Amino acid sequence: MKTLLLRASLLIGLITMGCESGETDNSEANNEDYYMETHRPQIHFSPEEHWMNDPNGMVYYDGEYHLFYQFYPDGTTWGPMHWGHAVSKDLVKWEHLSIALYPDELGYIFSGSAVIDWNNTSGLQKGEHPPMVAIFTQHLDTGEKAGRNDFQTQSIAWSNDKGRTWEIYEGNPVIPNSGIKDFRDPKVFWHEASAQWIMILAAGDKVMLYGSPDLKTWEFLSEFGADFGAHGGVWECPDLFRLKAENAEEEKWVMLVSINPGGPNGGSATQYFIGDFDGKTFTTDQAKEDIKWLDHGRDNYAGVTWSDVPETDGRRLFIGWMSNWDYAQVVPTEKWRSAMTIPRSLHLVQGADGYLVASRPVSELQNLAVDHMSFASAGLDEDAVFSLNTSDQKVIKAPFRTEIIFDAEKTTSTEYGLILRNPSGDQYRISISQGSIWSDRTNAGKKDFEERFAKMPHQGGQVVPDAQNEIRLDVIFDKSSAEIFVNNGEVVMTDLLFPHSDFHEVYLYTLDGQLEIKRFKTTELKSIWQD
Repeated sequence: MKTLLLRASLLIGLITMGCESGETDNSEANNEDYYMETHRPQIHFSPEEHWMNDPNGMVYYDGEYHLFYQFYPDGTTWGPMHWGHAVSKDLVKWEHLSIALYPDELGYIFSGSAVIDWNNTSGLQKGEHPPMVAIFTQHLDTGEKAGRNDFQTQSIAWSNDKGRTWEIYEGNPVIPNSGIKDFRDPKVFWHEASAQWIMILAAGDKVMLYGSPDLKTWEFLSEFGADFGAHGGVWECPDLFRLKAENAEEEKWVMLVSINPGGPNGGSATQYFIGDFDGKTFTTDQAKEDIKWLDHGRDNYAGVTWSDVPETDGRRLFIGWMSNWDYAQVVPTEKWRSAMTIPRSLHLVQGADGYLVASRPVSELQNLAVDHMSFASAGLDEDAVFSLNTSDQKVIKAPFRTEIIFDAEKTTSTEYGLILRNPSGDQYRISISQGSIWSDRTNAGKKDFEERFAKMPHQGGQVVPDAQNEIRLDVIFDKSSAEIFVNNGEVVMTDLLFPHSDFHEVYLYTLDGQLEIKRFKTTELKSIWQD
């Protein structure tokens, strides 16, 4: 390759934007070392210390987005599960709260959901606030070790003070186990048409649906999935919700199901199904062998959506655990392990072969913008590399966001994309080739902690140019992650990275042909943990 100047009709230098997203909620943020450990994400939620995995109990109430999560407060690997707790007013900055739920005589507190019981169907309200009710799996470790198949049951707890303190229901479990080994992760919502609460629950390699008038007594309704989708591992963390199609009046039901192992690039991943739900049964016209992946990367798992987001907002909001069970417990962090993805909005869009679910970063992320660099109507000649760190430009530092619109009609290159480099010699590459996008972290930093971490080839995802023959790339880089959104989120890839030093050299490149760009913009983002 040769390094050439970019052909551009317009070049705009760095612009200081000075956007502020408000005061931090954590008093320790004034400490210059707070959240500054090696590989610590700066714009993603991570626990102050110790182990975290699945997001749980996401619910909105009285101006706060609640994020509960699987948490082990005594170590940095998986252990007896609790529910950690944080809240946010804007989905960007988070305030850590006390542990919400602790293990008891029925077992560890596994994954689940939370709802606001607006009409007090449960009779649990005390005081002015409707009860916030958590529904979760309890895992009896002694039962599992004894070889039983009934060691996972479903329980509830409630809060009358906006999630700050919790009471355990004396009648737990509300759904006992009849002998299903993997029987967990209830997601609950109110179904207006049938006037009942609906629970979707993972059961081995399928899901089961239950109905209840009061969140305490449950009746089995139906099951789905034994003959549909991917079955390379156990099904987990299901979700079921309606989405209105973009640019159409039609509404469809979407079912999310995480699976481990069996993901498209190994280990953990989340599949989805599009269909209809009548208050009892979920049906789909999707072919049994048609597998739709919410994210084609390796590090978006167990994600579900927020309950009770106001109708005036109109979004279906999602967050996932940014890791993979292939290596989650051995990644090279010390004080803490794991982070969540950027919150995303989910959209039902028309694809080449029917509807698909697109994921997009929430708009609130723009509140973190500090500086940006952009140009338009640019070209890169054959076999060239263009540095975005020339002498008159500010060095780009993570976290940052890069948005590019490629002119697919005029581009003749067989491969093109972005390269990130650092002084340590690490290199991370995002390439578009032969209709697919690839995320290559084989040389992006630390990888010896687990042989599967940087394994290639990556399957990538099919890129479908839009009607204007454009390919849109939106990439969010943090200290240890890349989240790639193609064509307004029709294809998504989320991957962890552990560079030996921060990436701050960014290049555009092209091979075997010319690259034409309609627009390029890189925006530096400020930390959510520092003033």
